Amino acid sequence: MRRGYHQIRGAVEDCHKTAFRTRYGSYEYLVMPFGLTNVPSTFQMTMNDIFRELLDKCVIIYLDDILIYSRSREQHLRDLDAVFTLLHKNRLITKGSKCDFLKQELEFLGHVVSTEGVKIDPKKIKTIQEWKPLTNLKELQGFQGFVNYVRRFIPNIARLSAPLTDRLKDHNCFWWGEKQQAAFDQLKIALTSPPVLRISDPDRPYEVVTNASDIAIGAVLLLDFDDGLQPVAYESRKLQGAQKNYTVHDKEMLAIVHAFKTWRCYLTGADVTVRTDHKSLQYLRAQPNLNPRQIRWLDFLESNFHYTITYKRGANNIADALTRPTAHTAAILVAQTNPLLTGLFTHSYKIDPFFRSAIHQPPPDLILISARAWNHASQKYVHLNII
Repeated sequence: MRRGYHQIRGAVEDCHKTAFRTRYGSYEYLVMPFGLTNVPSTFQMTMNDIFRELLDKCVIIYLDDILIYSRSREQHLRDLDAVFTLLHKNRLITKGSKCDFLKQELEFLGHVVSTEGVKIDPKKIKTIQEWKPLTNLKELQGFQGFVNYVRRFIPNIARLSAPLTDRLKDHNCFWWGEKQQAAFDQLKIALTSPPVLRISDPDRPYEVVTNASDIAIGAVLLLDFDDGLQPVAYESRKLQGAQKNYTVHDKEMLAIVHAFKTWRCYLTGADVTVRTDHKSLQYLRAQPNLNPRQIRWLDFLESNFHYTITYKRGANNIADALTRPTAHTAAILVAQTNPLLTGLFTHSYKIDPFFRSAIHQPPPDLILISARAWNHASQKYVHLNII
């Protein structure tokens, strides 16, 4: 649209409310000005009223951005004609330089929409790649804000960003350590290679796969397309406060409730299959003894959605990775050593009061593990473990 707000006539009795004074005199807006509190909602309501017959059939509108979608070129031309007819009828003007026609892929509201699905704008990916290490709380808040904006594209984002969100709790002190830098680097990698999400189709059955761990809950929204189940959105978040003390049953149930709250716009009125690796949730409706929290959750699910809960083993659960921290393995340090230095260490252990007594008279609960492997040819010392 060309200056969309200025194409909406203001009420005559309210024009005096927009008055402003300059050195050339006093003026009043006859149309909707930019900057007033209720202008965006008024403009959106006006556009929805004008295009109501086409909404969710071939048109999506966000303020002055109009997206027209069709299944074929011929249908698209008919849809374009219908949109232009309504624009002409309501005397609305578009700006040609801002319009794109007959595109297989285009940018809309910060995302790239194509026949494949929805993905992050490549220009935003370049910004992420060039993002410098954070130096203060304000920069961290800005980075986390962007992460939250694209979180639906990234699996296990709650776990990845946990060291950073923990830093946001302390408003008086900014501290950046190895954990924060590692999380920052992992997020940059995840954000620069996000999956393409399929566009939701309400005529197809939905599947919600959920999981919970000690620190986070996660879920994946899937649709059954002709080429199999495909992701529509990812969701995960850290457990807050007392939620970390919930039983496993309640954590798994919380993951389901959170998924339905997050994707309520998709799941209301649809047939939904929920897959969880907590077997007892299959019998949630038949459980005789529910605590007040479980009753509230069950009431929310039963009164708003049509769903079936099925069991799926954790090893086959796609949401399992959204909540589990990366497995840690024992570190093995391989280092070149000097024989003189090794001899000095050996002699020091023998004369040190603590280690001397431990060597000659080890306590009964002390377990000695073979702690070194020495290769004379390579002169390398491998420290495998400690006492």
